[in-house]
Amino acid sequence: MKTKPEISWQDFEKIDIRCGTIISVNNFEKAKNPSYQLEIDFGDLGIKKSSAQITSLYSKEDLLGKQILAVVNFPKKQIANFFSERLVMGIYGEDPKDVTLLNPSRPVKNGLQVG
Repeated sequence: MKTKPEISWQDFEKIDIRCGTIISVNNFEKAKNPSYQLEIDFGDLGIKKSSAQITSLYSKEDLLGKQILAVVNFPKKQIANFFSERLVMGIYGEDPKDVTLLNPSRPVKNGLQVG
């Protein structure tokens, strides 16, 4: 896989990645690809929504209470009738449908920033 172009430290500093805990998971019936609608608690940043195409490796039950990492400073994105407020981060498998979520190796306070 080809690497992306080099960025400056200032470019990286613009990305706000935080930890949150998934508190609600619903099937996203109107999405083009199988997806979930997530509600994620980001502590002081509040509860935010995200759409995630992670149904291949995760059941709804697997996700409840799971801590994840997400980019929290992208603008909202409308997907069908849903506004995704955060971008949940994951690693694509050999099959792009197989996304493994990024998460801290130990529990941390919701809203803490990746640095």
